[in-house]
Amino acid sequence: MKMHNLRQRLRDHELLMGTMITLSSPAVAEMLSQMDFDWFFVDGEHGPLETTDMMGILQAAGPDVPCIVRVPVADEVWIKKFLDCGASGIIAPQVNSPEQAAQVVSWTRYAPEGSRGVGLGRAHGYGLSFGEYVERANDEIACVIQVEHIDAVNCIEETVKVPGIDCILLGPYDLSASMGKMGQVQDADVVAAIEHVTKVCQAAGMPLGYFGVSAADIKPYVDQGYTLVVAATDTIFLASGARHFLRQLKQESD
Repeated sequence: MKMHNLRQRLRDHELLMGTMITLSSPAVAEMLSQMDFDWFFVDGEHGPLETTDMMGILQAAGPDVPCIVRVPVADEVWIKKFLDCGASGIIAPQVNSPEQAAQVVSWTRYAPEGSRGVGLGRAHGYGLSFGEYVERANDEIACVIQVEHIDAVNCIEETVKVPGIDCILLGPYDLSASMGKMGQVQDADVVAAIEHVTKVCQAAGMPLGYFGVSAADIKPYVDQGYTLVVAATDTIFLASGARHFLRQLKQESD
């Protein structure tokens, strides 16, 4: 299986435009793979995606679009399962301490750098390219940590020092909820928390990522130097495209 050195691209602070895949239809990922996205955020935390769905999405994305899978929970079993399916990296949700971050990194790396379990899956060519994959995996698999709780904000200075973290992905909506300000991502306290994470990560040279539902939401963060972009979701594109088409059709019919 072709591997993508997404990890190196992150470390080079290359601007990577992606979108979130939430629907279980491989056809959706296949269609979006023709849209020049640099990567896909495949969401295994929220929504209906199971392991077999994930496998189909990774296959449909094909050799051209690397997929980083958000695991349901920052847990060893889920991390090794989706990496063995052929994910180019993992996104670990709700990582709220440097100790937890270090454990997540360990689960993404084979020994002696970590403790990733050894198996034979799609990533290894079902065994046919096992040696080649293992030789390259530690260098090329991306480990993205989500900062989406005020506890994570409060210890970000220590978390960014954990070796092996390739990017910090901000979760503004969960962060606002953890601060008792559900959905108020423009609230002064929420903005201040995000600004603190931004300042600490940039001082440490840590790449930053951000999710937004519109270009207007995302562009200010790109302008600040965020490089891992999650631009809306497959469902938003489907709904907004249908709404725009229908409105246009009705206007032309009047």
